Amino acid sequence: MALTRKEKEEIIKDIREKASKQTVVYFVNYKGLKARDMEDLRNQLKDCNANIMVVKKTLAKIALDKEGIDFNPESLEGELAFVFGFGDIVAPAKVINEFSKDFSIEILGALLEKDVLETEKVKELADLPGKKQLKAQLVSTIAAPLSGFVGVLEGNVRNLITVLDKASKK
Repeated sequence: MALTRKEKEEIIKDIREKASKQTVVYFVNYKGLKARDMEDLRNQLKDCNANIMVVKKTLAKIALDKEGIDFNPESLEGELAFVFGFGDIVAPAKVINEFSKDFSIEILGALLEKDVLETEKVKELADLPGKKQLKAQLVSTIAAPLSGFVGVLEGNVRNLITVLDKASKK
């Protein structure tokens, strides 16, 4: 059933709102994905503060043009869905990448701060560690010299106790 003009305007408005609030938009080909699998993907994306929206290419082009983004989604092959990420840039890419291992879904590209990224760049982005993992690595890097320093101090105290113990036995 064809969409009315008003429905199309609402979709364009929705895309523009999400595009203005997003940190990243991933373009995904979901062709062949079953409805229940799409719902599973939607739930996984919701956990990382992202959501997926199936979009007609012509409406997406209109919305992106109105946002001042020079990109033609009609050049992408397959059925198009946008994954809007509103927080961590890497987390949605990781979810999509993991999901693509089991289901027929592929990342076609991304939009990062009005810059269009190719598929290869997005896959490199998906291979980066997440925000939590980076924070943990930072904390362990900062803590390593401190724990080494504490170990050195403990060694000196231990040696002093050993010497005093041997002196008390004489």
